Amino acid sequence: MVNVIVVAGAGVSGLTSALLLSRSKANKVTVVAKHMPGDYDIEYASPWAGANVLPMASEENSRWERRTWPELKRLTEEVPEAGIHFQKARVYRRAKDAEAPGYHLSDYLFSTDPWYKSVLPDFRELSQDEVIPGHDSGCEFTSVCINTAVYLPWLVGQCLKNGVVFKRVVLTDIREAKSLSHTGQPANIIINATALGSLKLGGVEDTTMTPARAQTVLVRNEYHPMIATSGTDDSATEITYIMQRAAGGGTILGGTYDIGNWESAPDPNIALRIMKRAVEAAPGLAGGKGIEGLSVIRHGVGLRPWRKDGVRIEEEVLDGSTSIVHNYGHAGWGYQGSYGCAERVVELVNEIRKRKGEDVSGEGKVFSWA
Repeated sequence: MVNVIVVAGAGVSGLTSALLLSRSKANKVTVVAKHMPGDYDIEYASPWAGANVLPMASEENSRWERRTWPELKRLTEEVPEAGIHFQKARVYRRAKDAEAPGYHLSDYLFSTDPWYKSVLPDFRELSQDEVIPGHDSGCEFTSVCINTAVYLPWLVGQCLKNGVVFKRVVLTDIREAKSLSHTGQPANIIINATALGSLKLGGVEDTTMTPARAQTVLVRNEYHPMIATSGTDDSATEITYIMQRAAGGGTILGGTYDIGNWESAPDPNIALRIMKRAVEAAPGLAGGKGIEGLSVIRHGVGLRPWRKDGVRIEEEVLDGSTSIVHNYGHAGWGYQGSYGCAERVVELVNEIRKRKGEDVSGEGKVFSWA
C-alpha cells in the first residue's frame, strides 16, 4: 500500500524528516514550503544557524541529541560533500551565571557534570590556566560545525535521489497540505515542520510559540576551537560563541537569545558588543588587532522557533481522518537534534500505518549504524 505523505516546511527539521521517510519505498513524500534552501528570509530560520553540536537538553530529554550525534559524526567522516567538519569545542563557565535569575537555554551545556561527557568524544575538564579570563572553569570535547549553505542543499539532493518532490506553497491552514501531494492522491499523513509558522498556521495555531531572536556576525577570519561562554555582563539576552563553518563558510560570532523579540534588522550596538566579546575571548581571531582586525561578511538575524513547553513531536488527528505528525519548536537546537527527532517522526508514521493494518516489520533500520 502506498503511503502518501506531505511534509510542510523545508527547514532542517522538515528536510531531515522527509529524508528518513523517503528511505521507505512505501512512502511517497512531497515537501511543501514557502521558503527553500537558498533563500534568506527572516521567516526561515535554518540558513541563519551556526550550526553546531553544543548539547542543550537535560539528561532526561537528551534522546534527540543522543540519536543525532552518531549520524552527524558518520556524515562528517564519510560524506564530505555534506559540508560538516570536526572541531574542538571549549565551553567556559562562570559560577555566577548558574545562579542568575531568568531563563537559561544552555544550563545543561554548562553543567559541571554534563551527561554528554559520555557521548561526545575526547571530553575533558580544562586546567585553570586554560580557562579564559573572567571565567571559573571549562571543558573541551570534539564537536562538529555545519556550513548550512552547503548542508541544506545536500539534504534536498538526498531527498531528490529518493524520489521526494518539492513544491513552493504558502499554506494558511495545515489541512491544505492534504491536497498537495505530487501523486495526485490525498495525503493520508501530514508532517508539520513549520517551526515558528505554527504560531499562526490554521489548524495548529500554537500560541506557546514565539521567536528567540538570534543576532550574529559572519566574518572571514578563521578560528579554532569553537567557543561558548555561559553568560555576559552586557545583557541577560546576550551570549558569546564562536564557530567556524566547514567548507569556507566563514566564522559565526554570536550572539543573542532574546525571547519574544521579532525585530528583523541587526542592531549595530549589539553587533559591536558581539565583536568586542569575541576578540576578548579569542584574541587570535583578529590577529591581536581587536575588532578592527575582523573582516565582516555580513550581519544576520534569525528567529529561532522557541516553544514554551519544548519541542512538539506527536500525532494529532484533525477532522477525524487526517493524521498530522508534528515536529516543531526546536528553538536553537534544530540541527543537533534533527536526526533524533526525524527518527521519532518515522516511528509515529509507522505506528499510524500499523493501525491501518500495514506490515512495517520489513522496513529496515533508519540509520546504518543503529
